[in-house]
Amino acid sequence: MTSETDLQVVVDTQWLDERLDDLSVRIVEVEMSPDHYKEAHIPGAVFWNIMADLLLPDLRQNLDANHIERLLSRSGITNETTVVAYGSYPGTGAWIFWLLKLFGHSDVRVLNGGHQKWMAEDRPVSSKFSTFAPVEYRAKPLDMNLRILADEVKTAIDRPDQVLLDVRTLQEYRGEYFLMKPPEGTERAGHIPGAIHLEHTLTLNEDGTFKSMSELQELLTSRGITSDKEIFPYCAIGGRSAYTWFVLRHLLGYPDVRNYDGSWNEWSRLPDALIEK
Repeated sequence: MTSETDLQVVVDTQWLDERLDDLSVRIVEVEMSPDHYKEAHIPGAVFWNIMADLLLPDLRQNLDANHIERLLSRSGITNETTVVAYGSYPGTGAWIFWLLKLFGHSDVRVLNGGHQKWMAEDRPVSSKFSTFAPVEYRAKPLDMNLRILADEVKTAIDRPDQVLLDVRTLQEYRGEYFLMKPPEGTERAGHIPGAIHLEHTLTLNEDGTFKSMSELQELLTSRGITSDKEIFPYCAIGGRSAYTWFVLRHLLGYPDVRNYDGSWNEWSRLPDALIEK
């Protein structure tokens, strides 16, 4: 385990329930649309829209520092705030962990089990839209140790000391789907040559919580995903792969993991990028 894990980067529902009135903690719910949030969310949680707040129109992640500063400022998040992230889709909280660490935020936590477990335990919810007075936030320069770019991905193909890890669904890996739908027109579907497939949801229990460390380790090593190699996860737009980066780096302590946030959205559109089905 890493020192980050010792700082309790994963928190459980009871821990958060006891801190709903803690002004130093800001809860962030991340969803595709506000409908789910409006129906029932953790009291005090701010809403981030994946499409409007986190992605550009071409589905690349918005990594503009000014945009991130505005997003955190309007959410009442300062550089000292403890941020607890969650969503209804498996792995959303860990994606936000990666994103905020990319900009140097010091204290980010992931709610184990997310919305699913909170609701299953019949914990308090609200339908009131949470708003906070804007505060000052200053993002740090991008930490390039957390991400890998396409040119370096190309050099990793067929290297025994590096693993390209495809964490999408099997249908996406096989080329039956392009992003979240069947390929259309000139869209290229498939996977990066030599990439190992491991759908990210296999690391979770049925209640949405992380599997045990021993189960995770067995799952990964059985596929040749070992800590002595550099691991480069990717997915469709970099969210599921950011989740996998979190599992590898902060739960299992793998030392060399970088997220390919460009993922299939970028790779499939590169004219010289190799593709397998």
